Parts: sequence; C-alpha cells; structure tokens
Amino acid sequence: MSVYNKTNVHPSTFILIGIPGLEAAHMWISIPFCAVYLLALVGNCSLLFIIKTDASLHEPMYLFLCMLAVADVIVCTTAVPKLLSLFWFRDGEIRFEACLTQVFLVHSCSTMESGFFLAMAFDRCVAICNPLRHSAILTHSVIGVMGLAIVLRGMVLLSPHPFLLRWLPYCRTNIISHTYCEFMALIKIACAETRIRRAYSLIVAFLTGGVDFILIICSYVLILHTVFHLPSKDARLKTLGTCGSHICVILVSYTPAFFSFLTHRFGHHVPSHVHIFVANIYLLVPPMVNPIIYGVRTKKIRDRFLKFFSFSNPLN
Repeated sequence: MSVYNKTNVHPSTFILIGIPGLEAAHMWISIPFCAVYLLALVGNCSLLFIIKTDASLHEPMYLFLCMLAVADVIVCTTAVPKLLSLFWFRDGEIRFEACLTQVFLVHSCSTMESGFFLAMAFDRCVAICNPLRHSAILTHSVIGVMGLAIVLRGMVLLSPHPFLLRWLPYCRTNIISHTYCEFMALIKIACAETRIRRAYSLIVAFLTGGVDFILIICSYVLILHTVFHLPSKDARLKTLGTCGSHICVILVSYTPAFFSFLTHRFGHHVPSHVHIFVANIYLLVPPMVNPIIYGVRTKKIRDRFLKFFSFSNPLN
C-alpha cells in the first residue's frame, strides 16, 4: 500500500480496505460472494435467453423483467470483480476515475432497477384493474418508451454524482472503508463542506426510490380494491397469485436498500461492518434471487429453464 501524500487533495488512486474488522475473514467471505455472483450471472443470462427465444413470453411483465435482469448484471459486475480481487489478492487499489465510474454505474443502475419495479407494478395494476385494455395500453412501443424513460432518468439524475465527488478535496486520506466505491463512502473522507452534496443525494434518492416505492404501494392499493370486489375466493386468490413474484422481488430488493440508505445517512451508531455487509447483500442477493423467484413461480419460465438445462431436450 502506497503512503498517501496529504498535500495531494486529488489523489490518483483510492485504497479499498473491504469490511473493517473482518479482514481476517475476507477469504472465507469471498466464497459465498463469488458463488452468489456466478449464480446471478447464470440465472439472469438464462432468463434473458429464455424470454428472447420464447415468443409467448414477450409480454409486458417479462419484457420489464429482461430490463431488470440487464440492470442487475451491470450492478453486480461493476462491483464484484474488484471486490473479489480485494479479498483474494489484497488488491484494494482503484484509480480515481475508475472509482467515480463505479459510483455512477452502481447508483444509476440501482435507480433503474427501482424504475423497472414500478413499471412491473403498473403492468400488474393494468392487467388486474383493466384487463380488457391491457394489451392496448401496454403495447411494445409503450413498453420501449417506458424502459427508455427509466434508463434516462437514472443516467440524468445520477450523472452529477461523479462530478460532485471529483471536485471535492481529499486531504485526510485516500482509504475507503468499503468493498466498492460508493457516494457516501467518498463523502465521508472528503475534507470540505458536503451538506449540499448530501442534500442532492438525498433528494435524488427520494425522487427515484422513494417516489417509486410510494407509487408501487398505490398500485397495490388499487389492485387490492379490485381483487376484494371479485365474486369468489378462488378468483381473488388466483388474481393475487399473479402478483406473488413481483411482491417477492420487491421485498428482497427494497429491504436491504432502505437499510443501507438509512444507516449510511442516519445510523451513526450502526457498526460499519454491518452496514458494509448489508450493502454487499443489496448488490449480490437480489440479482441472484430475482430469476430464481420468477423461475420457480412462473410455469412458462420454469419449463423453459428445465429444457434449457436439459441436454436431451431441444428448446422448441
């Protein structure tokens, strides 16, 4: 590890130290992290291939699921290879520009994931509350416009983050107590006033994840209102069952995301290794779990998964 020159307020490199207090266990922690990452890659790539090759799956929910899978792969691939290099080879050095790129990709793609969850909730809302007009409302062109809007929102709102960090002086240290470059982790080691930058980050988080979550709840209020007016219990259960996969992936994704966000900004008494561990779970577990949930709960995808991994059966 190179000695940091305190007169250099714009270091050429940062040093990632991993999970503070658990350095001795880095090698052991890397094993499940690597396994989860590989499962996430295989699961999401298989999901993309299956949906692309099966015309019967070219429905709004599955097209949004494809967009979510791409964002999941980008998020975990942005952070995990460097994380494993740190754990396996103690290679914590990362160039300043690469660090800022990692910040942008992790935060912008996480914002896109939230947008895709909202789009999937909108699809379920239309399908249940207005089923006769579902195909007329959610055409392929509308789905494409929604997907593009979600991507542009993530890029536009999060693109200032690297510049806000680049203009900060880092005269205290260039050591980042984290496994990857994260906005608040860099803010904490800056030696300048950061209230405006923190406020901007908070506003963006509310306008994306916060508003998305509120709108998702509103969608499910409308769904429940419609479901409770159905004539039979079987019809109500069957209709709610179509939302099961979506609800599961939302819980898996939003729970660690909200915990990580709140502890970074307000949980000053939460041990740093707990926050960093949860932040890594947020990057790794949802991308692995999402294709599993949809693969298990959706018969069409489950059957195609079985055929995809069966050498004796063709994909036709």
